[in-house]
Amino acid sequence: MNIFIILGMGAAVGFLSGMFGVGGGFLITPLLIFYNIPPIVAVATGANQVVASSISGALSHFRRGTLDVKLGTVLLFGGLAGATVGIWIFSLLRSVGQLDLVISLLYVVLLGTVGILMLLESIRALRRAAKNQPVSLRRPGQHSWVHRLPLKMRFKKSKIYLSVIPVVGLGFGIGILTSIMGVGGGFIMVPAMIYLLRIPTNVVVGTSLFQIIFVTAYTTMMQATTNYSVDIVLAFILMVAGVIGAQYGVRVGQKLRGEQLRALLALLVLAVGARLAVDLVVTPADVYSVVSEGVYR
Repeated sequence: MNIFIILGMGAAVGFLSGMFGVGGGFLITPLLIFYNIPPIVAVATGANQVVASSISGALSHFRRGTLDVKLGTVLLFGGLAGATVGIWIFSLLRSVGQLDLVISLLYVVLLGTVGILMLLESIRALRRAAKNQPVSLRRPGQHSWVHRLPLKMRFKKSKIYLSVIPVVGLGFGIGILTSIMGVGGGFIMVPAMIYLLRIPTNVVVGTSLFQIIFVTAYTTMMQATTNYSVDIVLAFILMVAGVIGAQYGVRVGQKLRGEQLRALLALLVLAVGARLAVDLVVTPADVYSVVSEGVYR
């Protein structure tokens, strides 16, 4: 493997992590797979890289006062439970030999769906902004079924009064995806927090990264002890580059409007999903592969 290509991958994903408030796992895992890293190693090692870039980005947002620790902690409870279930599913898929296919299909479906929805909404928001119409994702008195659920808690930093049920549920779902796909889950968590829970965009980014840190760290340790699939050398190189890239990404992200960030993230998500979809339908150069003692040959 070329170390400079790996460093470039880590830096680029770290930059995007800080800029968009996503862990970057949805990018680093496919990139590693494209670079012929076995999917089982790419998932576990990609999750490890997400920890480093998320810490770097979260610290920057904490200093700027755009991180809701209380909300992030509630998300974390659901995330840890979901990650535990996800590790069990990951091991089951590996034992029946369907792990690679399931990972690719999940990426295509999730990235395609989320990317299209985010792109359509961001285009509408940009059009309203161009016409100088007020763009508001959170109007006074505007509530959905989510806001009528019981067990409500006040989150002062986010300025919302919300039930913990959808928050824990969102964290649980993200935890499962983190374990199976090696993602931080920010590409789903960020739009869900904005459009479903009506949390202010400026707080969402830092809070998302805060939750991602602990869930991905837990997932990495579980993958290492359960499936023995973490490549420490590869993870270290990605972590060093990711931390540096995340600092610059936060600075750039602060200069762009919320709708611009969402449009760019949507295009990026769609591009990665399209690349994976092509790989699923195009005949590979090597039709057959041989696995010996857990090593792809």
